[in-house]
Amino acid sequence: MDNNIKTIMEKRISKVAKNLEKNNMQVHYAASMSEVAAKVAELLKDGDTVGIGGSQSIFESGVIELLRSGRYDFLDRYKEGLSREDVEKIYIKSFSADAYICSSNAITEDGELYNVDGNSNRVAAICYGPKSVIIIAGYNKLVRNLTEAVSRVKAVAAPANCSRLESRTYCREKGECISFSEDASGMAEGCGSPDRICCNYVVSAYQRKKDRIKVILVEEDFGY
Repeated sequence: MDNNIKTIMEKRISKVAKNLEKNNMQVHYAASMSEVAAKVAELLKDGDTVGIGGSQSIFESGVIELLRSGRYDFLDRYKEGLSREDVEKIYIKSFSADAYICSSNAITEDGELYNVDGNSNRVAAICYGPKSVIIIAGYNKLVRNLTEAVSRVKAVAAPANCSRLESRTYCREKGECISFSEDASGMAEGCGSPDRICCNYVVSAYQRKKDRIKVILVEEDFGY
């Protein structure tokens, strides 16, 4: 990476980190995606019960291999052979986990997490339940404000995730939400598909329980 670009990235990450900390969220850094799994391991204890949200970042960073290492009581929603009922039971058990690991659709420069879900087990766990929530976020998840956060979901995160999940939605076919606009108006508007993944919208700002949410900011683009 060009050193000048790296300097700008570090300054922006520092700004986001300070505001996350003002909002009572703990911040950790990783210079690259390859460092993320080790950072996660530092935040867990052997034997911890760990749940995860649906996240491409968890797979790209190698965190899934860490969780499957046998060191933890991993509530593996991706284990082969699980029925839909089995997965739903894992969702419920995850609410009482020692730690819950996921990514965020966007993080604003004011230190807010913006997340949009279909099943909404992920946003529910971020809000309440697990003792510790670990958010893994590449540099590409950083946005100036909530307006940009809304646009990012409609033009990037939702279409990519619908493609990953093979959801029959407008955004998967067209590459952006049917309600996408440059000013990000109509945050909750969208398609009427039964496969729609944008159903509940959550902004996590100031946290009453200090350091429950831990954010690993990565100086590299990855995930959706």
